[in-house]
Amino acid sequence: MTGKTTTLTLIRHGETDWNRVKRIQGHTDIPLSAEGEHQAARLGARVAREFAARGHLFDQVLTSDLQRAVQTAEPVAQACGLPLVRTANLRERHYGVFETRSPDEIQAQFPEDYARWQTRDPDFTIPGGESTRAFYTRITGFVAQLLRDHAGQHLALVAHGGVLDCCYRLATGLELSAPRSYPLLNASVNRIAFDGEHWQVLSWGDVTHLDDAVRDEINDKPAEGSSSDRVDPRVV
Repeated sequence: MTGKTTTLTLIRHGETDWNRVKRIQGHTDIPLSAEGEHQAARLGARVAREFAARGHLFDQVLTSDLQRAVQTAEPVAQACGLPLVRTANLRERHYGVFETRSPDEIQAQFPEDYARWQTRDPDFTIPGGESTRAFYTRITGFVAQLLRDHAGQHLALVAHGGVLDCCYRLATGLELSAPRSYPLLNASVNRIAFDGEHWQVLSWGDVTHLDDAVRDEINDKPAEGSSSDRVDPRVV
């Protein structure tokens, strides 16, 4: 890498009760479950250890303003002695009428929209919500702003599965319509870096600080050809 390298540590919020049953959250403000709170505490302890060992870790800690992200970010900021910056720019994709519903409920209540959703068409706009492309543009536009304002720094961004997905695609050039083969784990630590010209994925899906296996719905994918083999990551 050349020039000033900006590093982004991307952290997905801890588990919620809705994550466990695959109910779409989006902009709906759901708190962490008891397990999610435990994950956030373990994450904070990891950051405290790394901060103590290095004497410096992050230059700034930013979080989505939704409470599941804020609750996860608070131990991180506290461990570093930094203020927590909340921003709606890091919110999950807006899932409109799909929010508060499970995929089965969406399929039953909005069959045509559900079918469009399953095509991976990045320009399909969920009624009342965002298209994948609009969401990606929102997130990558904010990342570009951070790169301009914080060149050469190390930022922690605590957000959502969809936000991490956008950043991974940005860093790797993966098309929006391409299926996902990488994890988006609750309370995971994921690092990417930009040197002014090129992106690099430094590490991904690190949950070594957690004491239990962490679910990602991608690992629950049924056998090929199953009617319930949905394309959406359902980690929002």
